[in-house]
Formats: sequence, C-alpha cells, structure tokens
Amino acid sequence: MSSPPSLDVTAVIAAPPGRVLKAFFDAEALNAWWQVAHSVTTPRVLGPYAIEWEATDFCDDVLGRLGGVFRGTIVQFRTGEGFFVADAFWLPPDGEPIGPMALEVTLQGEATGTTRVRVTQTGFEESARWRRYYEVIGVGWTRALASLKSLLER
Repeated sequence: MSSPPSLDVTAVIAAPPGRVLKAFFDAEALNAWWQVAHSVTTPRVLGPYAIEWEATDFCDDVLGRLGGVFRGTIVQFRTGEGFFVADAFWLPPDGEPIGPMALEVTLQGEATGTTRVRVTQTGFEESARWRRYYEVIGVGWTRALASLKSLLER
C-alpha cells in the first residue's frame, strides 16, 4: 500500500528568516508573491490564517475552478522559525471543502545569510479529489516559493 499524498517543498531564499516569515503574513507581500486577493492572518498562537484567491476562469476536471479560500488556525508560532496551521480547509469556489489538513512552514537561517523555507501539508481521505488536490498544490507551491524568492531577493 502506498503512503497517502502530501506536500513537501523547499526553497532557499537570500533573505533573513524574519523577513521571509513576514511575507507569509503581510497582505501586500501575500498579494505580490501568492496572488492573494484578501487575507486575515494573525502571527500568533490561535490566530487565524485565512487566504482568499479570486476564482480562476480555468476549470479543473476534478476540482472545478481553482482559487477560493484556505483557512485554518495557527497552533504554533515561532518568531523567525515558522508556524503551524491546524484544522485547515480549502473551500473551492465550486464544490465541497477539502480538509481537515495541516500546513507547516519552517525556516532555517543559514550561515550564508540565506533562509531555507520548507512547506509541508498533510491530511488525506482516499478520493480522487484529495489526490488531485495534492497534484495541483504541489505545482502551485513550487511556483509560489519561486515567486517569494524573486520578491525577497530584489
């Protein structure tokens, strides 16, 4: 039996950990690197982490239109080190929510002045929608971290 799908992507960004972490909570930065339309993010334990994207014109055969809302509750927050969002759900523009799941962002400052950013996401129920979700977000997170790197290294 194969292991359930999950997300695990990493990027190295030439910026200090505090600046990288701020980009996950600042509305203007989220818009710039993740194309977020609206956000309510409070960087503290029990703070909300709610991100909204405009619905896409594109319609995935399994998931429908992409975009919508990702929301959860921050249960761990470590300044300069990262955060953990639990009880997270993706509410697509069309169709039923996908969740619950967990999102973790860890930051490791390196001697070179760079920061290693690791994003992991777990949570799974056996279905075509969950499997497709992980296929889509894997590509999405890889692109998003490349965009974050570009933004912070300007």
